[in-house]
Amino acid sequence: MMKKSKRALPPAKDRQKLLSERRNLKMARSAHAYVRGSTIKFYEWLKEVDSCRLPDGPPVWICGDCHVGNLGPVADADGRIEIQIRDLDQSVIGNPAHDLIRLGLSLAMASRGSDLPGVTTAEMLEQIIEGYACAFGGSGNAVDCSRPDCVRIAMKDALRRSWKHLMKERLQDTKPAIPLGRRFWPLSKSESVAVQRLFKAEDVRRLVTSLRAREATAAVEVLDAAYWVKGCSSLGHLRLAALVGIDGASPKNGGLCLMDLKEAVKAAAPRQAKARMPRDNGERVVTGARHVSPFLGGRMLAAHCLDRAVFLRELLPEDLKLEIGQALDKPEDRLALIDKRLAKAEDAGDNERSQAYETVLNVIALYGHSSDDDIQQRVKKADEIRKKLRKDMGLDD
Repeated sequence: MMKKSKRALPPAKDRQKLLSERRNLKMARSAHAYVRGSTIKFYEWLKEVDSCRLPDGPPVWICGDCHVGNLGPVADADGRIEIQIRDLDQSVIGNPAHDLIRLGLSLAMASRGSDLPGVTTAEMLEQIIEGYACAFGGSGNAVDCSRPDCVRIAMKDALRRSWKHLMKERLQDTKPAIPLGRRFWPLSKSESVAVQRLFKAEDVRRLVTSLRAREATAAVEVLDAAYWVKGCSSLGHLRLAALVGIDGASPKNGGLCLMDLKEAVKAAAPRQAKARMPRDNGERVVTGARHVSPFLGGRMLAAHCLDRAVFLRELLPEDLKLEIGQALDKPEDRLALIDKRLAKAEDAGDNERSQAYETVLNVIALYGHSSDDDIQQRVKKADEIRKKLRKDMGLDD
């Protein structure tokens, strides 16, 4: 049974107004929060940009809403963990440049909200491009693809987490009930009936029993369910949490799971004109997830609830957000970044001198006015490399 809250909880008919107020307050906290919650505005702004200024990449499955809050450790059905995209609601076959621009804007706003210098923002944007190129491999360039501290910390936290951690984080308890209050609201009668009916479907039962070494033929039962208040993603749409029990298994051995049921709506991200994608929005989201974030996509299922397209997934303890603030503006990281650029410029081959020359000019321009002695040593080295490159290229100094 649901735990009762002492506060009056809103009925289904009053959700829209309350969620709208909560979303507006959340988005007003910072420029970064506004960017995260304004996907539609982002693409409206992008339409106003001269198309000649945007790279036109090959049509592939993209996230469509690739802000930094959508990145983090994700576990697959076998318990392996990788840093992948955690939210694929906007996934379409489109221009991959849109994901890079959205991620860059998100990081720039996070940097601005932390009162970091413009140099830090420029460095982060360069790292996005280098990391993107590194993922393709075979470029011949010595790009450092090692994981930064914030990623290593998140991965360690994910590996240590258990079902008990997940229940305390999401439900503030480890008992088999969803506590009604600020985060969870009561369902209407029709919603309760629809959830019970949905989890009696065979494909949903198979999804629930597919993880954590559960018995494939085990029966499942909805123990509790509630409307999940999730800010922008809840506004006007179906977003439910279901606590499900698996027959024959104890809670410690996978006998309980927390299922996330989310309405799949039309994507704001522009799709490629001739792309062949599933017409059903739930199928589109799941297909996109399997291409862009396979660890998550392999745990998802498209369905229908209350005549709406939805998708389901089990929430796992290992699924976490990246804490990007841990990686911002560390002096030692900045020095390592400059050293990497200068080493790459020094080792530039005949066909790479022009790019190397641009790299050292950027280092001089970005850090030439710094009062830090360590940075000034590197600026001096950058100027020496600049002079050598000019001589090698036959330019007058």
